[in-house]
Amino acid sequence: MNENDVMILACIGMTAMFCQWIAWKLRLPAILFLLIAGLIAGPLTGMLDPDALFGQLLFPFISLSVAVILFEGSMTLQFREVRGLGRVVTRLVSGGMLISWLVTTTGTHWIMGFPWDLAFLFGAITVVTGPTVITPLLRTVRPVAPVARTLRWEGIIIDPIGALLAVLSYEFIVALHGSAGWGHAIYVFGGTVLTGVLTGFAAGFIVGEIVRRNWLADYLVNVTVLVLMFGAFAVSNALRHESGLLCVTIMGMWMANRKGVPTEEILEFKETLSLMLLSVLFILLAARMDFDSLRSLGWKPAAILAVMLFIARPLKVIFSTWGSALSWRERALVAWIAPRGIVAAAVSALFALKLQALGIARAEELLPLTFIVIIGTVVLQSVSARPIALALKVVEPEPVGFLIVGANPVARAIGAALQNAQIPVRLCDSDWSSIAKARMEGLPTYYGNPMSEHAQRNLDLTGIGRLLALDTADHFNELAAAHFRDRFGKTNIYALLGAHENEQPNKHQTAQARRGYKLFGKETDYWQLARLIAQGCSIHATGLTESFTFEQYLESYRPDQVIPLFAIDPEGYARPFAVEHAPEPGPGWKVFSLLPRDGQSDQAE
Repeated sequence: MNENDVMILACIGMTAMFCQWIAWKLRLPAILFLLIAGLIAGPLTGMLDPDALFGQLLFPFISLSVAVILFEGSMTLQFREVRGLGRVVTRLVSGGMLISWLVTTTGTHWIMGFPWDLAFLFGAITVVTGPTVITPLLRTVRPVAPVARTLRWEGIIIDPIGALLAVLSYEFIVALHGSAGWGHAIYVFGGTVLTGVLTGFAAGFIVGEIVRRNWLADYLVNVTVLVLMFGAFAVSNALRHESGLLCVTIMGMWMANRKGVPTEEILEFKETLSLMLLSVLFILLAARMDFDSLRSLGWKPAAILAVMLFIARPLKVIFSTWGSALSWRERALVAWIAPRGIVAAAVSALFALKLQALGIARAEELLPLTFIVIIGTVVLQSVSARPIALALKVVEPEPVGFLIVGANPVARAIGAALQNAQIPVRLCDSDWSSIAKARMEGLPTYYGNPMSEHAQRNLDLTGIGRLLALDTADHFNELAAAHFRDRFGKTNIYALLGAHENEQPNKHQTAQARRGYKLFGKETDYWQLARLIAQGCSIHATGLTESFTFEQYLESYRPDQVIPLFAIDPEGYARPFAVEHAPEPGPGWKVFSLLPRDGQSDQAE
């Protein structure tokens, strides 16, 4: 490897992360930009030739990357979650998936002229709608909660199930083409499946026990699990050719459902690794594409795409939502949103290479056909899903509201003031007495811990995109801030912390990025606010004008008499007063402050 190769590898990595950043900024699936970057670098400009760059290591790199992807995806499949998802999602990932598979298979056979076995493989590959493409699309569309939950959980659950289905279909094709007849093919297929399942269970049990019994230092867990997964993949392939992918899929499922195995940290590491591998992998795969092979397919991929969008998906949704509480508008949106993504691209690339090596006819068309379907579904649905959702009136409000951790007197007072200002709120608490009082005051509530598994499925965050951690315990506020940071974004997290928290040495403070912005001033804590409210202080709104500025408003009270809480700009967006992130109210704004009993409301109005 020369310096030029090193530069090319560095450029691939930087391009991959740039594509991820662009996708994050535009709220679109990253796979679209990665594939475009690969097409530009490869067939369009000729700057990247993966076969020349990697040589004989290209195929092993793709194989191990797909193994990591399948292992990480299968570790998200927890059977207890599937049982609690309800009838619609269960049907979508079972009978509905089979309907989609059979319709796509039939269409591919008749339109493309694929043999039935290759058509079955393509149908199995394209049943998957993974979370990596669904999640950014849902952020852009913001459908109502029933639709969002249905699509999100379908993507999460069908990812490993669809991958398993694709692997089994591939194993059967290999067995069929390597055998003299159906009987021998079924025997070979059964042996491959049995080897993959047994080695997967064995590897999952051994690795699970190692992790569960704490036989490794914490810093060694993630790397050791990865290396042992690679080992299981290699051993399974050595015992029975092509059984490795099934092995790692079963291994991940076993570990995800083994009690006492802490999979959260392992998953976090695997997700990061998968992100890096996938980003590089898609650029390499797209760079290997040949525009002549794409053009040679003609109109047929468009016809396949139409069958998938307008026949297979609607039939799947009609079957899955029959008798459910979803309205026809919600069902229509569920039927339209089904972009294909990571698993389809990665698995099709690996299988295409392997089937071509086996000399199977038409195998070279599998990858370009899959890429056209991926690009078609992602582009078409990214552009049209939001307008369709608006036309169907199944879009949730802008996420300008607040999730309030706590239903104590301070949280109820602030929640009521925000609600009166037409700002959506939802109060969360595990104390029934506090929740009951909040409900009597007409405030939306969630009774339970907002960081629980139950909350992940049932906490309604419609119209909510920011956090106010107002619990009586500082450590719980910090925990809530850290928990919701990834969901709401670090700039939307606010916490009410101890009055002297900032005076402590750095080694005793939680990092600001993890605890959120400190609310209402350096000297303000929960107990001060609770005492003032108990003494009769209340929250008042005051309008600002050109002649009555925020500075004049503060000067009209003694410093110990007013505590600004939040300000609402002329567009109706509420901005909390925080130590590190305070708003600068101007004319047309309203300031909400905690004032004495005789404080005047709306002085400037």
